[in-house]
Amino acid sequence: MSDAATILSLAREKDVMIATAESCTGGMVAAALTDIPGSSDVFDRGFVTYSNAAKAEMLGVDPALIALRGAVSSEVAAAMAIGALAASKASLAVSVTGIAGPGGGSAEKPEGLVWFGLAQSGRPAQSFRKNFEPSGRGAVRLAARNFALSLLHEALGG
Repeated sequence: MSDAATILSLAREKDVMIATAESCTGGMVAAALTDIPGSSDVFDRGFVTYSNAAKAEMLGVDPALIALRGAVSSEVAAAMAIGALAASKASLAVSVTGIAGPGGGSAEKPEGLVWFGLAQSGRPAQSFRKNFEPSGRGAVRLAARNFALSLLHEALGG
């Protein structure tokens, strides 16, 4: 896991404001960052968009895209991160959408599948797929939080 304090320090050095858009992690990435005193100077806001309606209403994700590709997809993860940038003062956003379990998975999208989006001002959005072992809801969510933090760390040059 990337240390949240290090991420915040790098963001300060680079004058980067961060936002998060989370589904299956329910705010765990934002919580890790805001657990650090003084984080408000580089953490703008977090969106917990658990439902598809919330993804559309809060982040501007097209409901037709969700219907076509599913909420747990590369395209929706990228759209969530882009939406977080648009709805905030951030210049760097990470998103998380996945199937933490138990249940809810399929052969195509198994339990433990998580998609991440990363959006930075002036750059094309990226998406990343991770298949975490279906070792229980808590373990999948924690692994997803840690990977999202590592994406922020890497994006900040750490």
